[in-house]
Amino acid sequence: MSSRTPIALATSLVVLITLVQTVRTDEAPVLSHQLVADWPQLPEGWNFGPTTGVGVDSSNNVYVYHRGPNTIMCFDPSGKFLRSWGDGILTSPHGLAVDREDNVWVTDIGSHTVVKFSPRGRVRMVLGRKDTPGEDEDTFNQPTHIAFGPAGNLYISDGYGNSRVVKYSKEGRYLRAWGKKGTGPGEFNAPHTIAVDHQGRVYVGDRENHRIQIFDENGRFLKQWTHLGSPWGLYFTRDHQLFMCDGYKNRVLKLDLEGRVLGAFGQPGKEAGQFSVPHHLALGKAGELYVAGVVSWRVQKFLLK
Repeated sequence: MSSRTPIALATSLVVLITLVQTVRTDEAPVLSHQLVADWPQLPEGWNFGPTTGVGVDSSNNVYVYHRGPNTIMCFDPSGKFLRSWGDGILTSPHGLAVDREDNVWVTDIGSHTVVKFSPRGRVRMVLGRKDTPGEDEDTFNQPTHIAFGPAGNLYISDGYGNSRVVKYSKEGRYLRAWGKKGTGPGEFNAPHTIAVDHQGRVYVGDRENHRIQIFDENGRFLKQWTHLGSPWGLYFTRDHQLFMCDGYKNRVLKLDLEGRVLGAFGQPGKEAGQFSVPHHLALGKAGELYVAGVVSWRVQKFLLK
């Protein structure tokens, strides 16, 4: 009979399970994909800066968020440039998400704000106080990303300066917040990305704790996945599958709602089709995958087969 305590045995079992799951993740089937070359077509003389966010609207137009001139650029699915905006408004881009009404939401870690734009770039709402870091109902400290619940509620990962999630109504009314710095359930170390499933459960990419934590709509901890690597970007498909990009391992994972890895692809590098710190991702109507690279200064488009 083992002389080890029940706590020690339980800890060993958790470590063993995590190791097995990690092996399974690394040995996941390759997600069949094809790079779309030379996407998008930028206007002559234009370039992306560090590219942090990407989103797709109901017309399958693609919005790219980057740290450079013409901060938000919009392209049609073929990659044709349509319009841009954001200069003089946004300071240091981070996260971008498109809501069900095609409004474009962004987080600005430089000014500590979250801004809602119309599809043409008109400011419709600002959350937070510009250039005023804080941790109350009216302020953020370097917010990282935005997600939308089934009823239109907003969930914001307040993520670099703070370690929390903040929930607002669709109209921008503060509802609640949860989280603090740490490694326990409901604690965060760089909550970097956030997504909500069709049942209203909130998935937080706890980047530096290398896990995804899952909560109900009011912030009650449900479970966590610790076997996937470091979640930098999360995105739900219409058929309730979750895509994740890992900026440390330079790869993309496709998951089901139990955290099982259905497929993966990616390798580090600067060549076309390779990743150099993938920061966020989004999917189009036909399953086109767009991956924004913060170090590679580009967005790549893949067709998933």
